[in-house]
Amino acid sequence: MKSIFFGFFLLLFTNLSAQDNSNYNPDKKYHPDSLRRWTTNIMTELGKKHPGFYRYTSKARFDFLIDSTTQTIQDSLNELSFYRKIKPLFAQIGCLHTGVSLSKACNNYLDSTSTLLPLEVFIDKDKKVYAVKNYSSNPSIPLKAEILSINERPIGEILHTLIKAIPADGYNESEKILLLNHRFAFWYQTMIELSENFSIYTKFQEKLETYVVKGVNKALFPTLASLESANVKQLNFDIVDKTGILTIHSFAKSTIKRNGQRFKPFIRTTFTTLKKQGIENLVIDLRYNSGGTDGNAALLASYFFDQPFRYWEKIEVTEAVAKEIKGMYRLFFKKPERKDSTYLWKKTWMTSEFDYYQVQKPARHNFKGQTYLLTNGLCMSSCADFTAILAHNKKALVIGQESGGGYQGNTSGMMPKTSIPTGLNISVPLQKYTTAVDPKINFGRGTIPNYVLYPSVEDWMSKKDVEMEFVLKLTANQ
Repeated sequence: MKSIFFGFFLLLFTNLSAQDNSNYNPDKKYHPDSLRRWTTNIMTELGKKHPGFYRYTSKARFDFLIDSTTQTIQDSLNELSFYRKIKPLFAQIGCLHTGVSLSKACNNYLDSTSTLLPLEVFIDKDKKVYAVKNYSSNPSIPLKAEILSINERPIGEILHTLIKAIPADGYNESEKILLLNHRFAFWYQTMIELSENFSIYTKFQEKLETYVVKGVNKALFPTLASLESANVKQLNFDIVDKTGILTIHSFAKSTIKRNGQRFKPFIRTTFTTLKKQGIENLVIDLRYNSGGTDGNAALLASYFFDQPFRYWEKIEVTEAVAKEIKGMYRLFFKKPERKDSTYLWKKTWMTSEFDYYQVQKPARHNFKGQTYLLTNGLCMSSCADFTAILAHNKKALVIGQESGGGYQGNTSGMMPKTSIPTGLNISVPLQKYTTAVDPKINFGRGTIPNYVLYPSVEDWMSKKDVEMEFVLKLTANQ
């Protein structure tokens, strides 16, 4: 999301050390005493450095969860088994920027195996799971068949385990479900089991059937980059039947530049065109926009205000982080200001990173017509901030599914990484961002759409654009 500034923050985690991942042995196990100690140390360090650690889960509850997790570690575990223990614990923080991931060596090992479920699935609004693409050598599995169990595990139990393990802001599930719709096999592999064979129990047209299939390799599935549209034009603007349609795949300056575009000139030209042509309806498609440069998101927001407005309320760090701003680092960053029990970042002369909790100015060619935002569960980070600000200030109607990022903000910014002796990697966000919205609304949730729409399994398979069709009918009837 935002720039990672402080290499020295890696020193905040000096009690954790990495293993040498050369000659990786997937069966190497670690003593339960060590695993329990590492778990406690990790969570203790996070509690000191992560300013949003108790944002959604109280300290008393977290202490209980940590203790419960360590008590379940009774035997020696390898890296993957330990990962399955602590991944749900990390997810309890309610922060999609806080991550624990397998080592590169372990991922390389998994990629070399044929242990992925050979199906893509779709999870509907009732959490029924359907097979929508078949990569197996058995073509008889009917697409749109409802999956009832996998290797004799009920699908409800599987979903519960996976949803508990996927990180998200607050209690949000829209991001988790959408991610599983694209990467179910990978989450099943890392959180449930490695298997070379799968018994899939299904229901199709009221007929129950079991299919036995072999696991497949990663190469058969689309890459994450292809799903995120990382290598296409990130910005697009069209006018369809007197409605402007602005598509923003990303706010990330580097991604936009890599694809031959510049955000500020593109947006300026777009809004000049809207004004000159008298366009009264604007649709902004933010689906699958996982965030990026905050300055771009704040700039876009300025085109919907005709008076000064607030974007962020504040940015906080913990006391432990605030104390590290000393010596030569004072040349670049001002010492965070203590206010009650929190430490707030102050505006600095070296970066615009902290400008957006100042009062923002409206853009010159601000849009005065009706704006619609299309969102889904992978609208995260700065994209979720932008959506929340427009929704809170009633500058747009939101259509689709709840945004994946938090309505009240997120914890991100500087995100140093460290690792622990099993090889697991940890990323730790150090800045807690609070958007300038009503703190009592949508707590622990994303922005809730004015018009909530869920695609059906038929819509998903046919790639029917439910949200765009809906909004164009709305504008046509005005």
